[in-house]
Amino acid sequence: MTTMFPVNHDHKKGNSRRAAAIMLQGTGSDAGKSVMAAALCRILLQDGLRVAPFKAQNMSLNSFVTHDGLEMGRAQVVQAQAARLDPDVRMNPVLLKPSSEVGSQVIVNGQPVGNMKVAEYVAYKPQAAAAACRAYDELASEYDVIVLEGAGSPGEINLKSHDIVNMEMARYAQAPVLLVGDIERGGVFASLVGHFELMEPWERELLAGYLVNRFRGDATLLDPALEFMLSRTGRPVLGVVPYLDDLGLPQEDSVSFKQGLYSRKKTGPTDLRLAVIDLPHISNFTDLEPFLAEPDVAISLVRRPEELGEADALILPGSKNVIADLDFIKRTGLDGAIKAGAAAGNCEIIGICGGLQMLGRTIADPLGLENATGHVSGLALLPLETTLAPNKTLVQRRFTHLASGLEVHGYEIHHGQSRVEGAPALRDGATPEGACSPNGRIWGSYLHGIFDADHFRRWFIDRLRRRRGLPPLVAIQAPYDLEPAFDRLAATVRQSIDMKQIYRLLDGRNG
Repeated sequence: MTTMFPVNHDHKKGNSRRAAAIMLQGTGSDAGKSVMAAALCRILLQDGLRVAPFKAQNMSLNSFVTHDGLEMGRAQVVQAQAARLDPDVRMNPVLLKPSSEVGSQVIVNGQPVGNMKVAEYVAYKPQAAAAACRAYDELASEYDVIVLEGAGSPGEINLKSHDIVNMEMARYAQAPVLLVGDIERGGVFASLVGHFELMEPWERELLAGYLVNRFRGDATLLDPALEFMLSRTGRPVLGVVPYLDDLGLPQEDSVSFKQGLYSRKKTGPTDLRLAVIDLPHISNFTDLEPFLAEPDVAISLVRRPEELGEADALILPGSKNVIADLDFIKRTGLDGAIKAGAAAGNCEIIGICGGLQMLGRTIADPLGLENATGHVSGLALLPLETTLAPNKTLVQRRFTHLASGLEVHGYEIHHGQSRVEGAPALRDGATPEGACSPNGRIWGSYLHGIFDADHFRRWFIDRLRRRRGLPPLVAIQAPYDLEPAFDRLAATVRQSIDMKQIYRLLDGRNG
């Protein structure tokens, strides 16, 4: 089989500075490999090793901007946090951000290189693979262990000829592979065996074992199946990880969002209702993560006008295709419901990034970055006009939220450049940002992560409470701190998998 990867000579040369490696692959998307990779990062860190995550290619609309203004996938950001590292774009050198059913924006080493359809990207893949190898080599020279993550499934035989993220990457890194299967979906052992049967001999040599994820109940009931897996494939199941409810870590992609895992029903009359427009091309929905732990906030996803109801606040989130998502809002009649809520004045309306642009008067796309028509009307709820520009803004920022006087922080990722006629929502010294209506009940910002700030988030919730005639809680109810979640995850996974065998695999890689 041909490969897009260069031959890795480091191991043959006995390069002692090259990190040990282990890789998590999955039987499909959302099998749990991202979370398992984060768990191993934290466990190895706890055991005194310098560990870093790596994923050659990520396809996700959830991205993050590093301190040096480069864009990478959010999953590797979370894994870096588990390893107590600053996110580094080398941890995810290739990022694909779908902009349509057949095309994606391609980001290499943190910078966009163009919008490509599938065939175009396949032709470009040798360059992407070279970038991934260079990034991996640099990381591997600086850390003790690299925890690699695959993408989708290594069993997609139609993709193997141009794979740069699963078994080919494992071979380049000389990383033993653990195949993760989600037993919650059913058929996990058939899927694991099926993957083994589809592997080439060299791929089977890399496969070290399996992890069964999201099991509910008594794990000893699986013993016959585990014995079968060893006898049938010659590879052991190295762990059965229980289902972890309310893990409290950001999700990698929109699978969890679309499955309604971000929805939380009202449990009492004093709960506030936060409605979120479920855009077809929603991006950076992790902006909502901090609300999930708040005890007095219920979240509902809105796809039709009748679902809006009597929300206390409505959020228009980020979008990878603002013009298409604005068309969705108009086609479904959500535009009328949003405008009615604005006119009634009983619902605070917030737009983040693409949502901010939708709240404005117009969006122009003179270069056809998103739409051939070049110009569309917005919801006209804020006095701003946006033009989509070829250069993408990628920056981390800190501002003061003007209405509260509190500091907020986050990052900006957008092609749009907006001209605002009215008052801004935020300010950094003399630099204004975002827009705000005269009564303060409609506002927006380009700042992703604006609700991560605990004091600002509680101020925002308490302002909604006062409007409902409820007393403010004032004190922070749910600090947005991922550290307890990482430690809980690590403790559970450490007890559930054969860590002695994991270390043997790592030692074997160095031997």
